[in-house]
Amino acid sequence: MKALIQIFCDRFDWFSALTIQHLYISGIAIVIATMIGLLLGVMIAEYKNTSKFVLGFCNVIYTIPSISLLGFLLPLSGIGNTTAVIALTVYGLLPMIRNTFTGIDTIDPDIIEAAKGMGCTRFQLIYKVKLPLAMIVILAGFRNMVVMTIALAGIASYIGAGGLGTAIYRGITTNNMAMTVAASLLIALLALFLDALIGAFEKHIKKTVN
Repeated sequence: MKALIQIFCDRFDWFSALTIQHLYISGIAIVIATMIGLLLGVMIAEYKNTSKFVLGFCNVIYTIPSISLLGFLLPLSGIGNTTAVIALTVYGLLPMIRNTFTGIDTIDPDIIEAAKGMGCTRFQLIYKVKLPLAMIVILAGFRNMVVMTIALAGIASYIGAGGLGTAIYRGITTNNMAMTVAASLLIALLALFLDALIGAFEKHIKKTVN
């Protein structure tokens, strides 16, 4: 414990910079994965014959080890943050697509028919009826995706990107256990904090819906 406190005090600025880099890389991936995941989730919910292919494809990609995926991407996007963001985005797609599809697919058909009877266009039906009703399920997927992305971003250092993974990698290579544990602890705290934040927002949405 003394070693952890000491390394935090001695390298506070360094850890702060790495934390900002970690959030930056993760944040970009989360935003991209959310937008693409929502669009694809809505698409396969509207055209259900495409759902098996899209979800199956995402499941296959999801089984690829993260290090292997980074290795596949290196010849295409090179070392650095770009490759890390692409890899994190790919891994973040499945929970967003699956939960968006599930949330929309489980809406009571009578509600959809009533909205159609009131003259809603297809876009209005999606934007004003389906997405709001599916929001709780979508938020659950978003919450899982955020926590997973924050945790996975630690591997970014292996392809020359920034973030707290840099401290973990340096701690391992220099046999500095305190540095490795300190960086791992910071990643865990970031993930837990964001999980709690989204969880509180999710509870607020549930109360609003109810």
